[in-house]
Amino acid sequence: MTKLSIHHRTTYRYREDVALLPHILMMRPRESRELRLLSHELTINPAAQISWSNDVFGNAIVSATFQSRSAGLEVDSFATVDLTAAAWPVFDIAASAINYPFRYADRDWTDLGALAAQQYPDDAQQLRNWAKAFIAGNPTDTLSLLKDISLGIASTISYESREEEGTQVPLATLARKRGSCRDFAVLFAEAVRSLGFGARIVSGYLFNPNRLLAGSTDNGSTHAWTEVFIPGAGWITFDPTNRSMGGANLIPVAVTRDIEHAVPVSGSYTGTADAFLSMDVAVDVTQIEVPL
Repeated sequence: MTKLSIHHRTTYRYREDVALLPHILMMRPRESRELRLLSHELTINPAAQISWSNDVFGNAIVSATFQSRSAGLEVDSFATVDLTAAAWPVFDIAASAINYPFRYADRDWTDLGALAAQQYPDDAQQLRNWAKAFIAGNPTDTLSLLKDISLGIASTISYESREEEGTQVPLATLARKRGSCRDFAVLFAEAVRSLGFGARIVSGYLFNPNRLLAGSTDNGSTHAWTEVFIPGAGWITFDPTNRSMGGANLIPVAVTRDIEHAVPVSGSYTGTADAFLSMDVAVDVTQIEVPL
């Protein structure tokens, strides 16, 4: 068990007082059998009226509305979690899904719905052909296939940190051979979807105590990865940025069909065209020593 403290601050600065329109926040860690949320506190300056809800995936959503004009916006999220994900997990995959290709049960296929459909155009099946090249035989081991695709991304595409918002389309990532963690996650999800797997994008935090993992130059950062649904095992985590499988070092906040639906802070304002000055994000993930 690893007890972690997570501080995520987002700061916006403007040249003048602006009218902040409603903002949507996704910053509350998502509980699971591998992660227990011990506490969470959200502070917003200027003061906002907030309401909580859950989206279609069960992610915790905050809607913040503002009454006063301001030359800045600061959102602070403080969380404490227990992370119990194994470093070397073993997955109990159903016999029917050990080898690929396999067929999802009808009810699973219905429930997966859009999660099994490609979200980006691939008219020439370029991405599908790229993914098919990892299929060693017919049949082939399902877990090995997924691991090979994840490793193939990390081996052929260089990681780059991109501060600007947005995500590259998968074919652009393949062509540029460079991408951020969110680009890697989207490429992996789309590649396995092209082969018939159900996949979802996960956004959250990376715990990087030794500062050896890609995606963070400090001991923690925001991060993105992918989960693939395999009968028997359920949702299996793949982080192609770090060539890893399983949830060790990963703290999920939101699972989505599309990475664009998992922005930690989103909203707008009314003001002059050049009112916006800057946006800064700071994340600190620290291990809390537990007395023996």
